[in-house]
Amino acid sequence: MMKVLVIGGGGREHAIVWKLSQSRHVDRIYCAPGNAGISEIAECIDAGSDNFDALIDFVKYEWIDLTIVGPEEPLSRGIVDAFEKEGRRILGPNREAARLESSKIFAKDFMRRYGIPTAEYSVFTSSLLAEDHVRMKGMPIVIKANGLAAGKGVFVANTADEAISALRLIMKEKAFGDAGDRVVVEDYIEGEEASFMAFFDGQTVVPMASSQDHKRIFNGDKGPNTGGMGAYSPAPVVTKNMEALIMEKVMWPVMRGLKAEGMKYRGVLYAGVMIKNGIPYVLEFNCRLGDPETQPVLARLDTDLFDIASAMIDGKLSALDIRWKPEPAVCVVLASKGYPGKYETGKTIRGLDELKKENDVFAFHAGTAFQDGAVVTSGGRVLGVTALGADIRGAKERAYRAIEKIQFEGMHYRKDIADKALWRPADVK
Repeated sequence: MMKVLVIGGGGREHAIVWKLSQSRHVDRIYCAPGNAGISEIAECIDAGSDNFDALIDFVKYEWIDLTIVGPEEPLSRGIVDAFEKEGRRILGPNREAARLESSKIFAKDFMRRYGIPTAEYSVFTSSLLAEDHVRMKGMPIVIKANGLAAGKGVFVANTADEAISALRLIMKEKAFGDAGDRVVVEDYIEGEEASFMAFFDGQTVVPMASSQDHKRIFNGDKGPNTGGMGAYSPAPVVTKNMEALIMEKVMWPVMRGLKAEGMKYRGVLYAGVMIKNGIPYVLEFNCRLGDPETQPVLARLDTDLFDIASAMIDGKLSALDIRWKPEPAVCVVLASKGYPGKYETGKTIRGLDELKKENDVFAFHAGTAFQDGAVVTSGGRVLGVTALGADIRGAKERAYRAIEKIQFEGMHYRKDIADKALWRPADVK
């Protein structure tokens, strides 16, 4: 039986640990640093995801068979390179390949080299030149910090004043630190967005179940961007024909480009795509599972996750038959008051035990901790309440009914997660 270490402590990692706990191969699961929910099914260890030496020492001491990396930060800093140097099995792209996420400029240039559809763009190191550019371009326009910004470094500006404010926030006020030393200014593409994730093993690309995220904080896609306020799977906008097109125009060209440039990629690649007039344009790449998309997608996974992870590392994806449950899933994120801005923590969460009595309803912990024997809030996104249903409407209703059982001070959430899916008939697997 195997021992697995999961790096991270959010809702995505809770979903990964939960799915691994169902594996016939896995005997023990550890998580660094984990959270209150993860601690119920895994042993949480007091090591941050940025402390590579401590993590490698732990893996050696405990004879861990496989490590799975959840968040983007350790991938961008080379955790895979560090583990592989010590001969340890770890799932994720190396530091060089992870630039597809850690540098917007690298990703845009990569897409240009390999003919992957994406918006036209310009790169700036001077805020004054960037401001002149947006005044000439016209609105709407998209401003992106080059580096990692926890999903908050992208601004869609409808006026020149909004664009210039975003540029100054990123480049002058350094709201995202060094991530804002350079910016990408790109054309705005109007369409419908979808999250498309695929398993990569260096030779084979296997699409995952489609999903759609809800980035904005308020109903109707209003307000500032967040790390994600909810998601559902499948996404009707990704029809079988569209899936084939995304594979042809995006995923396979990425694989060929990575191989051509000698970059090692073993893991999940996420493409945020905007579908306009039947063409998928890539908005961004993530070099790991999306959050909160992972929660509904893994709820639908019907194949052993450990088998998939091992196949990706060993280059044997083509031999695996990956299956998905037909039932759709909906995840609604419960957030702290003030998120994505400043928020308070330490609020007692009530009602979690009630949810455990329900079938096919899960409360994935994103920002929780134990305090004086109680589960309390410890982050901006606190829980991802996820439910399966006979159809998307049924899954949505079950998720929102479950939310009625949970309370914590300042709790807020969107009321319209998955509404877009109800506008059209499903034509996806």
